[in-house]
Amino acid sequence: MKKRSLVGSPAIRTAVPMRITRDADVIERLRRLEGQVRGIERMVRDGRHCVDILTQLAAARGALQEVERILLRAHLQTCVANVMKSGTAEQRERTIDEILSVLKRVERQDGR
Repeated sequence: MKKRSLVGSPAIRTAVPMRITRDADVIERLRRLEGQVRGIERMVRDGRHCVDILTQLAAARGALQEVERILLRAHLQTCVANVMKSGTAEQRERTIDEILSVLKRVERQDGR
């Protein structure tokens, strides 16, 4: 069955300004994270204390998880909400499976 695009729907059109703001926030967070990872690389290269490096790695992991939460929340509020409201039963079921799959991957990464 052909996927129905929801891009032209009013809900998607009104979400665009929020998406631009969210995307700018995510990009800024990723740029900071990139700088943080470069700093960790320098720490390793300079032979810094392992505990200090591990502390910075934990902070970087936390920052990456926050980006993940922002994107997941946005996906649920826009794409998933639109499919649940306007999609077919098959699209809703496929979307639920997609979310469960994503959550399973996130749980594995978090060590749960």
